[in-house]
Amino acid sequence: MSIPGQTMGVSVFTDYLIEATGVSRLQLSNAYLIGTVTSGLLLPFGGVFLDRFGTRLSVVLASVWLGLTLGYMSVCDRIAVSLSQNFNLPTSSYVAFGLLVLGFTSLRFSGQGMLTMSSRNTLGKWFDKRRGLASGIAGVFISFGFAATPTIVNAWIEATTWRWAWVSMGLIVSIGMGSLGWIFYRDNPEECGLQMDGKISSAGSNQSPTDPDTRTDFTRGEALRTPAFWAVTLALSCQALAITGITFHIVDLGAEVGLTKAEAVALFIPMALVSTMMGSLMGFAADRIRLQFLFMGMMTALGVGIASMANLDIVALRGLAIAGLGSSGGCFGTLSAVALPRFFGRTHLGAISGVQMMSIVFASAIGPSWMALFKDVAGSYKMGLYCFCILPPIILLLNWIAPNPQLQTHLPSSNSR
Repeated sequence: MSIPGQTMGVSVFTDYLIEATGVSRLQLSNAYLIGTVTSGLLLPFGGVFLDRFGTRLSVVLASVWLGLTLGYMSVCDRIAVSLSQNFNLPTSSYVAFGLLVLGFTSLRFSGQGMLTMSSRNTLGKWFDKRRGLASGIAGVFISFGFAATPTIVNAWIEATTWRWAWVSMGLIVSIGMGSLGWIFYRDNPEECGLQMDGKISSAGSNQSPTDPDTRTDFTRGEALRTPAFWAVTLALSCQALAITGITFHIVDLGAEVGLTKAEAVALFIPMALVSTMMGSLMGFAADRIRLQFLFMGMMTALGVGIASMANLDIVALRGLAIAGLGSSGGCFGTLSAVALPRFFGRTHLGAISGVQMMSIVFASAIGPSWMALFKDVAGSYKMGLYCFCILPPIILLLNWIAPNPQLQTHLPSSNSR
């Protein structure tokens, strides 16, 4: 349900927005950049709200907010024309730019930010030893949904119009997800008289640093001072940076190598299958393998996918791009839900995840503008993609050397995940 607020959901509408508002591709990318960065600055406050009022209220408010924003985005060009006529402005494109910044800020904060963060934190608070399994099951739907979105939304637009596609999405999210959130979400199992994983710990049993009742709960400040937080956050942010940059311009990127719009968007179908399979495997692996190794594998797959995407005209590398980006995308959903509660506990999870989400949102804001800038300056996206390739090896090394913060606050244990 957060997809309309994600780059995957916005990317299919970019050409329609350019045509309707009269802004250039670079202006649209910059509006997306400013709106996304602004929303990112608000997310730490959203994380504190999440800790204070819980996931139930947060998910309902975020759903309604996202739905209203989608309705606004469907008519923002008409609002721009009306305002420019009322104030006798020579062109409506500058007004449209400002309205798009406002819309993207709201879209990204409610969809990519609060709705995603509420859902992710709920899994983190309800599961411990089965967190990887639960996140993996969720990751199957998330990975497939994200990867298949451009194709589905494109068909949605062609069946109706781009305006009605956004309006209908808004109704589904606000009424559908809002109702589901109110009925089913609860902030933690304790308020329902339950415990994590549905199990009661035996008194006097041998416990490890990763058991929920012995795990240290880090404050936001303490978490931000650990290398593990930044190793995890930069890995997820790098994924967001590259994927949003590629997805936002996928139609134009495909046109560079002779692909039609349908052919370019269709790349996400096999990517969805790879992502779904990897997401289910990650759920199994996250409960059994040290997270640092999984993040290193994610960065390897991402680097291969980006480098291959720069050579989309070569059929073999096109397949490698699908495999690499699909695999890293499958890792993203599960690992983003598992890492923070395992490393830093549950008490301040909202505040900590708010900072992480801010970083991810910042990265996702930079990606489209970065690609558009290289297109304007160099006439091609290829050099921008090659520059992206520098980041995964650096972050891979950081994950290799970053220790588990729980093991630094307890005596050594055989469980070092």
